[in-house]
Amino acid sequence: MRGRYLNEPRAVRYVLIGAALAFLVLFLFLPLVVVFTEALRQGVGVYLSAVSEPTALAAIRLTLITAAIVVPCNALFGVAAAWAIAKFDFKGKNLLTTLIDLPFSVSPVISGMIFALLFGAHGLVGPWFLARDIKVIFALPGIVLATTFVTFPIVARELIPLMQSQGNEEEEAALTLGAGGWHTFFRISLPKIRWGLLYGVMLCAARAMGEFGAVSVVSGHIRGVTNTIPLHVEILYNEYQFTASFAVASLLTLLALATLAIKRVVEWRSGRRAA
Repeated sequence: MRGRYLNEPRAVRYVLIGAALAFLVLFLFLPLVVVFTEALRQGVGVYLSAVSEPTALAAIRLTLITAAIVVPCNALFGVAAAWAIAKFDFKGKNLLTTLIDLPFSVSPVISGMIFALLFGAHGLVGPWFLARDIKVIFALPGIVLATTFVTFPIVARELIPLMQSQGNEEEEAALTLGAGGWHTFFRISLPKIRWGLLYGVMLCAARAMGEFGAVSVVSGHIRGVTNTIPLHVEILYNEYQFTASFAVASLLTLLALATLAIKRVVEWRSGRRAA
């Protein structure tokens, strides 16, 4: 069967390879070139000024704070959910698996609106929080909630198939030899998934820092206060500050490139471990 595919006509192979390369150039390499070309169009000095401007620094700081809160929480949830789904049978297991996929089927804008309707000044529980001087919407808590919702399936979805493919033999052997549950988890299960967990965490961090739709609804677009990097880029672009917008956008581009590099390292290390 393999030889049959290798013996496809040369023209067919060239067309398929050319189509793949054209897709990569059009949707990956060309956008990267445009981002960095436009960011550096007026020189390094203008670039550094754009990314170090006070409102840009405020957006970067808010983005990093949000990611610092969201990513560890989602990593803990992802490990716990994957552990439960892959290692145990219980009632509601299929329901839990379905609920984990829920954010993938809901538009981020809709999820942001849900939080606004819940925690807004005229929302379901918003007045209770406001009466106690706790601001959720148009503040950091709302941004964290919206970002957490759209990113919490990422780590779990990376780990569930990995844990299921690994099976339970080593854990069962450890339990048979007298090891406790936590000891088995930290000494056997966690080391086996560390590269998958790292990859899931990186994907979660990249999505958290780049989230636009849900955060746009709950942030209020308050410049220097509730604008994350994507929202700041949008404002600069709408104000025709193209060089500054591309300069700030290049930070997210560098993050994406770093994620791809780490993905390659994780795949290489996983391949060596499997070999």
